[in-house]
Amino acid sequence: MDSRLVQDKQMALKANDLFEKCYKFTKAKEAMAAGLYPYFRVIESAQDPVVYMNGKRMIMVGSNNYLGLTNDPRVKEAAKRAIDKYGTGCAGSRFLNGTLDIHVELEEKLARFVRKEAALIFSTGFQVNLGVISALVGKDDVVIIDKMDHASIIDGCRLSFGEIKKFKHNDMEDLERVLQGSDGKGRLIVVDGVFSMEGDIVNLPEVVKLAKRYNARLMVDDAHGIGVLGATGRGTCEHFNLEQEVDLIMGTYSKSLASIGGFVAGDADVIHYIKHFARSLIFSASPPPASVAAVSAAIDIIEQEPERIERLWKNTRRMMREFKEMGFETGHSQTPIIPIIVGENEVAFKFVMMLQEEGVFANVAVSPAVPPGRALIRTSYMATHTDEHLDIVCEAFRKVGKALGLID
Repeated sequence: MDSRLVQDKQMALKANDLFEKCYKFTKAKEAMAAGLYPYFRVIESAQDPVVYMNGKRMIMVGSNNYLGLTNDPRVKEAAKRAIDKYGTGCAGSRFLNGTLDIHVELEEKLARFVRKEAALIFSTGFQVNLGVISALVGKDDVVIIDKMDHASIIDGCRLSFGEIKKFKHNDMEDLERVLQGSDGKGRLIVVDGVFSMEGDIVNLPEVVKLAKRYNARLMVDDAHGIGVLGATGRGTCEHFNLEQEVDLIMGTYSKSLASIGGFVAGDADVIHYIKHFARSLIFSASPPPASVAAVSAAIDIIEQEPERIERLWKNTRRMMREFKEMGFETGHSQTPIIPIIVGENEVAFKFVMMLQEEGVFANVAVSPAVPPGRALIRTSYMATHTDEHLDIVCEAFRKVGKALGLID
């Protein structure tokens, strides 16, 4: 250990040193030492159904690449062509020098795709929620969120000057209670379309009814719904035939749309306002050309190849059936996100690392990402998984589940 680091740690022993918490944080290192650390694992290949780690072949059931488009040759070719024409970056924000013709074309395409008047694209999905919520919700307003909403929604609320109120997960009686308690103020309800940890779907018909009854505006974060739900993959709002009843639809590219970035779509006047007040748009570098072109190509494929969504749901139905027949608890999942609820955090860590030894890459979610005692193995499926891939996954889960005493 070099002398500077020794001095830093000695200083941290003194009162009021900002870095003291850093030197005292040991949980992750303890998990690493025990061989139970399931984060920041290094993948050496594309996000396909089969990936490689340290040269070892793994079946991937931890990716949000639902339609299998991140390594599609057409998507990659579109990205390459964009780089050839526009270079690798825009060297500025959308607000100033960073708006290209392909940004505008993608916004028009996304608006048509989700059947709204206008859309606005951001460099990440996280930034969409930060920018939209903080731009719309002022000091005299209330933002109302589901307790299981994504972290980006929570952080967007924190950046706003409005009052934040939460309701119990997918509990419509509790949502109505919160709405009744915030009468006389501007109100924005923000919900996930598909909840990212347990894979359940928002009760959107009832949320829409309550929003109308109490004169609240409604935003749906459909990061995990677009490309998955709806007759043509347009998401949760299409799934319930409520596209025209939802004020704002937010989506990301890092799931079905094969890249990174995000967008919000809604009435043209609202999008115009957000464009001029969303700090995460105005003060952030523009989405790179390759990302924009990849998303545009992915949308074309979704519209041209509806059989991809059919294959995704075929695989989803099979795995849901298999897990239930094995005796695993899968919660309230209704989507290709299928959790295996194992209980305690340590059990979840052991489970996911034992799966890795069996050649299966899955994710782990522990508190506070999920409620205490509800630690889970988060699995998610792709249209491009074959039956042979899923056979390996089933055998691994059966073997590890029995070894840990979770199933008979």
